[in-house]
Amino acid sequence: MSKSAIDTKDATAIQAAQDSVAVCDRSHSGIIRVSDDDRIRFLHNQTTNDFQSLKPGQGCDTVMVTSTARTIDLVTAYVLEDAVLLLVSPNRREFLIQWLDKYIFFADKVQLTDVTNETATFNIIGSQSDTIIKKMGAEAIIGQPDGTHQLFDGGVRVAVGSGLALPGYTLILPASQKATVWDKIVEAGAQEMSDRAMEVLRILQGRPAPEHELTDDYNPLEAGLWHTISFTKGCYIGQETIARLNTYKGVKQHLWGIRLNAPVEIKSAIAVGDEKVGKLTSYTETADGYFGLGYIRTKAGGVGLKVQVGETEGEIVEIPFVSHEYPQ
Repeated sequence: MSKSAIDTKDATAIQAAQDSVAVCDRSHSGIIRVSDDDRIRFLHNQTTNDFQSLKPGQGCDTVMVTSTARTIDLVTAYVLEDAVLLLVSPNRREFLIQWLDKYIFFADKVQLTDVTNETATFNIIGSQSDTIIKKMGAEAIIGQPDGTHQLFDGGVRVAVGSGLALPGYTLILPASQKATVWDKIVEAGAQEMSDRAMEVLRILQGRPAPEHELTDDYNPLEAGLWHTISFTKGCYIGQETIARLNTYKGVKQHLWGIRLNAPVEIKSAIAVGDEKVGKLTSYTETADGYFGLGYIRTKAGGVGLKVQVGETEGEIVEIPFVSHEYPQ
């Protein structure tokens, strides 16, 4: 997004997501349908989370990683009776289909279908999200664990979880229903949120994104995605590296938020005194000032650390989406 000051409408939507309820059209996110008999085993072997423990109507966040455990994408998976829907980042859908296809061998019964253009995806975000869900007649889903999903009238699939560390829901529906359902959500009281505002909120929340925090330079433990990793499920692509990092406490850097005093450029070096300790990966201007995400060497410190980011001073702060150890 541009480095200019955030506009009033975006600031209002961000405030609504934090205090009441907002809705964002995420239909440009990719949706990959994985079907056929071996789909669960296949996804279990290709990603960091435990698919074999999931039943239809459940879901999870999981990370696609390279053989050396470098991050490709943070994906939300929803297990259906006859398929698994993968909600992937907008700029990763084609790459992921090609990448996954490489691991389908001759005897595997796995089908990959890009259904992005046939569907619409909305995020409802905020503490008052339940009121919207009730008005849509989907109250049966309220109070269920994250990732739980159910099909309601009109083919609207409602899933628990906003995609951020804020309460909310994700809706996946036929593209033909998009305008009708959107209008219903807005009429029920949700503040409309633009992609610009969603990107500001992503950074404030600390959700890592491809080409920023998810690249060949970082692994899921450094990215703070411990909740997406099963350490008991056995072998998968990148598993040996991740297990070794966990066993030997080998995570050399962590993703943190950085409150900044002035605008900065993404990829700026982060330093303490004369020593470089990290790199800025995302930056935004907010209604309250300047904020970024960056990786900081573990030995340098954490919350409260004063740093130099390019020519600007900053302070390390917590970000709600990530964790720096396995959740208890």
